[in-house]
Amino acid sequence: MNHSELRARLAQMIVERTFRYSDDPPFTLASGKQSNFYFNCKPTTLDPEGMNLIGNIIFDMLEDSQISAVGGLTLGADPMANAVSIISYQRNRPIKAFIVRKDVKGHGTRSVIEGNVEKGERVAILDDVITTGQSTLIAIERAREAGLLVDRVIALIDREEENGRENIEKEVRRVDAVFTRTDIMALHEREQHGRT
Repeated sequence: MNHSELRARLAQMIVERTFRYSDDPPFTLASGKQSNFYFNCKPTTLDPEGMNLIGNIIFDMLEDSQISAVGGLTLGADPMANAVSIISYQRNRPIKAFIVRKDVKGHGTRSVIEGNVEKGERVAILDDVITTGQSTLIAIERAREAGLLVDRVIALIDREEENGRENIEKEVRRVDAVFTRTDIMALHEREQHGRT
């Protein structure tokens, strides 16, 4: 599959497995806000085909970079980072995966970053969904505290609300999304009209 075919198949999976729309009752988001649509990315990011698609697409997005590792706040970023890492190895340009813990363990090394990354490495922060940008901002802050150089952010889906992207752009020079809410809503609506 070429890049556009990979994206088309991943968008289809997101519409089928990840995206939900409801006029009544609305969904309650992590921010506490009510919304008529919701993205639960785990059924896609933890699926073997979904991981393969995500890994290839994000790897392609990083082709022009000097990124040596990808990761983000657990749990949303974990399967994405692992997917990129595996695909990168298969495509002969290894990119490491790392995890940013939500809470530091009270034992062992007490590290907030897990993975084989070192100070000074150029990294991309991943997230499954950008809403307010809060989880991404936490990951950026903790990565920087560990001495990592945050080059960019890549989200699977940008909900295009609550200034999420804008909040993140205050901290990093580049924020990309594989898809936006507009992309997924358009595909969802085309499919709904196709069924009637």
